[in-house]
Amino acid sequence: MDRDTTEARFPMMRLPMKQALFTVLALLISACAQQPPVMGSGDLGVVIERASGSLQIINTSDHSSLARVTGLGDLSHASVVYSRDARFAYVFGRDGGLTKVDLLKQRIDQRIIQAGNSIGGAISQDGSMIAVSNYEPGGIKVFAADSLQLIADIPALTSTGHYSKTVGLVDAPGNRFVFSLYEGDAIWVLDMSTPANPQLQKFNGVGKGPYDGLITPDGRFYIAGLFGEDGMAMLDLWHPQQGVQRILDGYGKGSEKLPVYKMPHLEGWAISGQQAFFPAIGRHQVLKMNMADWQLGQRITAHGQPVFVMSQPDHRRIWVNFAFPDNDTLQVIDVETARVIHQLTPGKGVLHMEFTPRGEQIWISVRDENRVDIYDTRTLQRIATLPAQAPSGIFFTHRAHQTGL
Repeated sequence: MDRDTTEARFPMMRLPMKQALFTVLALLISACAQQPPVMGSGDLGVVIERASGSLQIINTSDHSSLARVTGLGDLSHASVVYSRDARFAYVFGRDGGLTKVDLLKQRIDQRIIQAGNSIGGAISQDGSMIAVSNYEPGGIKVFAADSLQLIADIPALTSTGHYSKTVGLVDAPGNRFVFSLYEGDAIWVLDMSTPANPQLQKFNGVGKGPYDGLITPDGRFYIAGLFGEDGMAMLDLWHPQQGVQRILDGYGKGSEKLPVYKMPHLEGWAISGQQAFFPAIGRHQVLKMNMADWQLGQRITAHGQPVFVMSQPDHRRIWVNFAFPDNDTLQVIDVETARVIHQLTPGKGVLHMEFTPRGEQIWISVRDENRVDIYDTRTLQRIATLPAQAPSGIFFTHRAHQTGL
């Protein structure tokens, strides 16, 4: 090979050696600068930006936004679960999208459209499977967590031969998933302990219009709220042969039900010791129930119709947000006295709340003002704020190690 040919193929060889080395070094530095910083995932989380189909990856320790990931589709009712190593966020979109986001590489890892309209999901106890709850067509689909390959398709066919929306999907011990059929008035338990041979147990006639569900933090009791009547349906997963029990039956008797502008949500955070706190459908009330006998203990008058009723990790206080037109307000309830002790007005469109793992802070999405507020749960003072595009759900990675979240 002659000199002219060599210089044509390797132009850097025409530069002085020192200059060439500096050039290579600069290229390496530039490449390294484009990589996300090395970090753990324990203090990370995501904020859903529903209007733009994006999410922010945030750091809870220093109240910062690390990256924005786009291209996640319709996030108008999005929810998130995490892989057991808390590296991957699985995002369930309203367009039927299931998106696997790598928090450390700060990008989409995989994305599929698995249905026409989905409403949430769960991850199995061993972290190997992702289940998605669908409206269209009604049913549950289960995917491999690593590849998003379909493992099981469970249609929610009612006794009349029609599909039902599936709601209230949670994970349960033993690689089981529990969910409710809104039009089917049923609770089903899907056992995926042998993925090649799914087993389905059906509990029918549980009440009219189960709209959402929670599982207690120990994974024992599944409770479905009923939209069509005053009461709730409870299934003891330790003793499923006992069938479904009605609890809080007729809690609204004698009072007029108001129009419902936003469905309440049920989560395991409503549990505080032996007490459980639930939103009353169509009423300005939070219901306190004694879990020892499943009886109504107290009705707590609230500012509006509750949406989320959430216990702090230390179980000392309950935080409540509200449906339109009262969605600019939060109330804080003392667990011991069951009284409202504080009221905050962050701004219009308070949609979601999330506690840091040990509960020293609560992050609040204020959708209509395009920001996330961070409050100290001891002083009840706002300590920081982050800009966000119409934020809704906030999900931190400690959920990876909690049943039912």
